[in-house]
Amino acid sequence: MSVTERRRSSARRDSLLGDQPGAFASARYTRITPMKARRVVDMVRGLPVEEALDILAFAPQAAAQTVRKTLESAVANAAAENLDGQLVLSKAMVDEGPTMKRWRPRAQGRATRINKRTSHITLVVQQADVVAATKKKPVKKGQAD
Repeated sequence: MSVTERRRSSARRDSLLGDQPGAFASARYTRITPMKARRVVDMVRGLPVEEALDILAFAPQAAAQTVRKTLESAVANAAAENLDGQLVLSKAMVDEGPTMKRWRPRAQGRATRINKRTSHITLVVQQADVVAATKKKPVKKGQAD
């Protein structure tokens, strides 16, 4: 590849997918704490997209709406890359974003700090057959191939 040719994929895509087909979407600086968002993401990781969207539609957590929108965006990105067939939510990550520090007045002229945390939510969707092919069977101790 010459220097003048533009790379088709970004470094972010390479770190998430490598050379496998798939699509991803991320919601950055979301005003939900990472711990609360991880609870929701853990419910849908590894599920087919249709089932994950149904779970997120009826989940009572506040983060479910943001995760659902991000998943819909990842599915739209997959459609733009001509990925068809059964899609699976193969990777789902919630990273901590910057924390906004605020102050609350307390008794006797004191103040306490309030941390308003943010999250970066990243969801990766891939075709079901690609995910099944990349899963490795665990090798039991003492067994040789």
